[in-house]
Amino acid sequence: MNGMDIRTIQISDNPSLATIVRNTLAEFGAHHPGTVYFDPTTDALYELFQTPGSIYFVARIDDLIVGGGGIFPSPGLPAGTCELVKMYLLPVARGKGIGKKLIELCLKFAKTSGFEQVYIESMPELTKALSVYEHFGFKYLQHPIGNTGHFGCSVWMLKLL
Repeated sequence: MNGMDIRTIQISDNPSLATIVRNTLAEFGAHHPGTVYFDPTTDALYELFQTPGSIYFVARIDDLIVGGGGIFPSPGLPAGTCELVKMYLLPVARGKGIGKKLIELCLKFAKTSGFEQVYIESMPELTKALSVYEHFGFKYLQHPIGNTGHFGCSVWMLKLL
């Protein structure tokens, strides 16, 4: 896509990304307690993604931040497991392959970082995202793993790398 680029997060991205995360959840009616909508780390993603074993990619179109996604070694996950987190795109960026590219970069980072599987917590309201995850080979789980604190998520998926 012309004018599109993906780079790692910068501290100046925090306000734009927090707005994208919250607006996207609200758009799909998924802005309820126990989700990243209310998580204070949503306002400080740059700082959060300084954690070893994590990365956050930011997608831009013509220098406008349109979304992002990352990998995070969430607390309590089994050894060798990381989480695909904070995958959100503005409406203008959807259907253009940007989400696919973000997921590919995240999975590549996870694999080269030595992770063996990638976990996702999501919500049934995010049907399009769930179908994309299925396309990438994520399988549904019957219960959560780890201790993310996001009790508002009721869909759990896992992919072996």
